[in-house]
Amino acid sequence: MTTTRTGYAVRPLEGHVDVLIVGVGISGIGMAHHLQERRPGTSFAMVEARTAIGGTWDLFTYPGIRSDSDLHTFGYEFKPWTSKNAIADAAEILDYLHEVIEDDGLAPRIHLAHRVVRADFDTTRARWDVVIEHDGVERTVTCRLLFGATGYYDYEQAHAPDFPGSEEFGGRIVHPQFWPDDLDVTGRQVVVIGSGATAVTLIPALAPDAAHVTMLQRSPSYVMPLPKQDPIANGLSRLLPERTAYRLTRRLNIGRQRLIYRASQRYPRQVRRLVRSLNVKALPEGYDVDTHFNPTYDPWDQRLCVVPDGDLFAAISSGRASVVTDHIARFTEDGIELVSGRHLPADVIVTATGLKLLPLGGIALSVDGEPADLSSSVVYKSCMLSGLPNLAFAFGYTNASWTLKVDLVCEFVCRLLAYMEEHGHDIVTPVLDDTAMETRPMLDFPAGYILRAVADFPRQGTSGPWTVEMDYRTDHARLRRGPVPDPALRFATASGGLPAADRDLVR
Repeated sequence: MTTTRTGYAVRPLEGHVDVLIVGVGISGIGMAHHLQERRPGTSFAMVEARTAIGGTWDLFTYPGIRSDSDLHTFGYEFKPWTSKNAIADAAEILDYLHEVIEDDGLAPRIHLAHRVVRADFDTTRARWDVVIEHDGVERTVTCRLLFGATGYYDYEQAHAPDFPGSEEFGGRIVHPQFWPDDLDVTGRQVVVIGSGATAVTLIPALAPDAAHVTMLQRSPSYVMPLPKQDPIANGLSRLLPERTAYRLTRRLNIGRQRLIYRASQRYPRQVRRLVRSLNVKALPEGYDVDTHFNPTYDPWDQRLCVVPDGDLFAAISSGRASVVTDHIARFTEDGIELVSGRHLPADVIVTATGLKLLPLGGIALSVDGEPADLSSSVVYKSCMLSGLPNLAFAFGYTNASWTLKVDLVCEFVCRLLAYMEEHGHDIVTPVLDDTAMETRPMLDFPAGYILRAVADFPRQGTSGPWTVEMDYRTDHARLRRGPVPDPALRFATASGGLPAADRDLVR
């Protein structure tokens, strides 16, 4: 048994559990809490391919890494966020996750450096045979229900376009997903390629040390300044008990998120003008806002980028950072040549060009030995897949805080397990009877990183439980308040019983 840098033991998982959680990030930890709270008799284990917990918040180490949602909604419903910072950096978020693990005593359930390679569901035994690679050895463990808390992008690969001339560049090219510990930008010319959340985070973080930082974008994104500290939340926390203040703040912020999104969809021109006016106010007089901060698409057709306390605009106003909107012709030995003919000098080029998506962590799934094609499956209530028994997963919102949906999904899975136990069912499978139903992409969101991979993901239907909702109130009614039994769910009993030993807790 070895120990990781975060203090959790790395020990092989063996035997059988009722629920196997794949991923120990914000979704997996949330599922573990709900199982322990709502299903105390249910055995479960958590496996993580990496050697640390935290998922996104441990993987990304680039300067300034932080949330782009407020932590009163990005945090769990069951665990108050007590920091004064509503927009928090990765270190604060990791501390919060470690607190949940400690509060719930989850450490013994966690098995790091365990990569799930493939899983086959055996309908005669009503269990998954899950092949896990650990320390160079593949072992098979079994579970009744497999829960994917893997996020949606590839941790080992990122989207890295092939820029002409990149081999000629004499400086250093870095992707934010693999930020090197030894990179020092002090006194250097830095160009960050991209205009999304990562780019707008990096610019103000690098600007104080670099000679100059340039954000090079093909087209602008919407950038919204928000206070890093929420005055309403912090005021309520001084006046009310901790949990009451958190509950009220969370409810207010959920309402605000829904209001902004719905207003953006219904009144895009007015919201565009509002965001533009905030940008004009935050930038130097005469700044070309319409070139650099006026997207061609409507607000919330893609995700808005949040900048806490307007730090990006402050970096631009100070002269230590700038924005260039142009196309890359090629890299040169000492910078980037643009289509316009302009040359950007650079010692360091950061390619904040996006993520590479990966459904369910790349696990190869099969049922009774027959490979499952995820891209032909249809999502049931945002958390299960047609034709795949005893499988659930967490996938958060693209237009609001991810964790809002995670809490609801985890509650639903616990209710589903309770219903199956009460009625003597071993197997549950979503079945789409209406084969004529039209389908559309599960991720119906036109961001570039999604469009590049959407064909590999499951699809969603157009009605009933087969839609993937991006609205908390709708999901609240569907997942928390709605009934578990559903004509689309097929319940069954295994033809062979589970051996008694398989019900033992993992030691």
